[in-house]
Amino acid sequence: MTAATPALASRTLLVIGGTGFFGKSILDAFIDGALTPWQIGRVIVLARHASALPMQFPEFATPGIEYIDADIARSDALPAADIVIHAAASTDARDYLTRPVTERQNILAGTLNYCRLAPIFHAHSQIVYASSGAVYGPLEALIPVREDAPMRDIDAMPEGKRPYAAAKRDAEQAIKALGQAGLRVSIARCFAFIGRWLPRDQHFAIGNFIQNGLDGTPIVVKATHPVYRSYMHADDLVTWLLHIAAASAADCPTFNVGSDQSLTMAQIAGHVAQHFKVPLQIAVPTSATIDWYVPSIDKAQQQLGVALRFDLAQAIAATTGQRRA
Repeated sequence: MTAATPALASRTLLVIGGTGFFGKSILDAFIDGALTPWQIGRVIVLARHASALPMQFPEFATPGIEYIDADIARSDALPAADIVIHAAASTDARDYLTRPVTERQNILAGTLNYCRLAPIFHAHSQIVYASSGAVYGPLEALIPVREDAPMRDIDAMPEGKRPYAAAKRDAEQAIKALGQAGLRVSIARCFAFIGRWLPRDQHFAIGNFIQNGLDGTPIVVKATHPVYRSYMHADDLVTWLLHIAAASAADCPTFNVGSDQSLTMAQIAGHVAQHFKVPLQIAVPTSATIDWYVPSIDKAQQQLGVALRFDLAQAIAATTGQRRA
């Protein structure tokens, strides 16, 4: 796709739930000019407290970005947009442990109400729903999961992951129904990420490792069984979401979004410890049970022509360095 000149950057991107990791990463990309290949000259952020974002982070108070305070679960109208990325959901595992029913209902309410409004306000938009790799259920160890893999029993997942996975499965069905009604939709099944805005005080292991590194404290791997993860950098995430938007269609294509470069948690921690020159402590394994969460990305690479631009070491450096002068 040929990059658009500023004069042609006239399309509007609406980000629903745009104040979290995904939304802030998209805004970074917009400010840096990385969205010009899609002729995006305007970004609208719709979230319950959207207007607080530029007050908390003044760099986001920039021409071309608009903020709408609204709850997608209760809205009765939506702004017009050429591209829509629906990324409204809490990703804090603590919420799903302490209030699982509420969080599942929140995801569904936000998706179902959007699906009610989309035929009215976004009948001609390209719509991407940000789903999750959690929808597959427990993954088969050491085999990157493909989009056509059978869904496994959610009850076999850890308790805190079940309501999130179930809600995302139901939400995907609602989005597919939009396609059956003639709208152009797509699903991005998102895995694990790293980037400037990844929370460093939640359940994201690499975020916690980075915070340890920034604090100059030892990085501790507590898992007593093999854990495998792979991380896509936020810049790649944004690019892939826009490519998926361009592929939106009535048959609702679904793509895994993430990295297929799997590493053990000990190896991941080692990369972070090496970057920050801090000590590393690894628990002695006591179980052979494998925790595997790695996607196959062959479909996206082959059909969309996308690629991974960052390996883990490069992603860590990009995450912890200064993004712009």
